[in-house]
Amino acid sequence: MSSRFNLPSEDVLRAREKLVLDHFHDEVRQDWDATLSTFPHPHYELIAQMLVHDGDGEVRDYYHDTRVAFPDQDHELIALRHSHDAVIVEFWLLGTHLGPLGKIPPTGSRHRTRMTAYFVFDEHENLVTERIYFDQLTILKQLVGGLDKRDPRDLLKLGRAVAGALAMAGAEPDPRLLATTPPELGD
Repeated sequence: MSSRFNLPSEDVLRAREKLVLDHFHDEVRQDWDATLSTFPHPHYELIAQMLVHDGDGEVRDYYHDTRVAFPDQDHELIALRHSHDAVIVEFWLLGTHLGPLGKIPPTGSRHRTRMTAYFVFDEHENLVTERIYFDQLTILKQLVGGLDKRDPRDLLKLGRAVAGALAMAGAEPDPRLLATTPPELGD
């Protein structure tokens, strides 16, 4: 096996882990300066939506928008793993939908969604990407599933939520997420 698949030293793994856990903690506290300080250049990739938020301004906007939608956003860690160039975190994301989520108006419902985030490090041990995988339908089902389908007000919310989700469905994927290269695997 080539050396690129060997794990870094225990000290490097612990330093990465501390940075990632600090990042999670600062996000929950909504301390954006501290959260962004974990990156030399903030870069988020949301694979479910095929969106990239690149740079301080775009990432701050992403934080703002998600906390308007879910002001009580929190997480519960499930597992943390190391690879040769990343810390991989499985977690539950939780929140109450009290503000617009893109074009989806608030439903007042709570969600608890299982996610995986890859915190990717470069050769200098700088965090260069947070790449997040989740199922959008899981969130949407929870946001509209709690609505009372017999209540006309909730039926109106349901219709607006579905219309908002459909309006966001046609967005073009960020081309930076389409340009992938298969790994070089040995014989």
